[in-house]
Amino acid sequence: MRIDVVSIFPSYFDGLTLSLLGKARDSGILDLNVHDLRDWTGDRHRTVDDTPYGGGAGMVMKPEPWGLALDQLAAEPTRAASVPERVEGRPTIIFPSPAGEVFRQSTARELADREHLIFGCGRYEGIDERVFEEAAALGEVRLISLGDYVLNGGEVAVMAMVEAIGRLIPGVVGNPESLVEESHEDGLLEYPSYTKPSVWRDREVPPILLSGNHGAIAAWRREQQIERTRRRRPDLLPDDEG
Repeated sequence: MRIDVVSIFPSYFDGLTLSLLGKARDSGILDLNVHDLRDWTGDRHRTVDDTPYGGGAGMVMKPEPWGLALDQLAAEPTRAASVPERVEGRPTIIFPSPAGEVFRQSTARELADREHLIFGCGRYEGIDERVFEEAAALGEVRLISLGDYVLNGGEVAVMAMVEAIGRLIPGVVGNPESLVEESHEDGLLEYPSYTKPSVWRDREVPPILLSGNHGAIAAWRREQQIERTRRRRPDLLPDDEG
């Protein structure tokens, strides 16, 4: 998969060079590129924003740099080892927005099957609306929200989405079985986990986990998933489990 991120703060994404995503990038599983939007400006001040038409507080990101950036990135080939040298087709262009669809684990899994993702990080009062309309000519446009709150910019949201999507790409996580048992993969929260020692500060590991009875352990874990979801996120439970 190829992932391009466009931001006026590219150093924000230095953390993506670490851990599993960094290793995937180094090995060629993930072709991850971070770009400075100001590289597509034409004035000596590298201006990316201007006052809003109609008045109002704040500034709006100008369409010209975004248009040039998206034109270039959408036309570039995908070079990740997991896909052909050049992939014909349109990228998926994602803009974090509190007015967008809510990002869920199912969204991450859906986007992990794409060949080319472009993330645009807005700032100030947002991006000129015409950018989204123009981007639709280049690829599938998705406005996505992490939740019902507002951030200073799109960088934090993109970091979260890239992490959630990237770890689902085959070869990124060493043991793919660990992905199956995580929270939200089957609509429920994950069961509690324990490790050695079996007693810590007078707190014992549940005896069932020490029994060696894998069938009983699986049943216990399922019960724990349902009970934890009932307590913390009852909105996730199907009607027959509520």
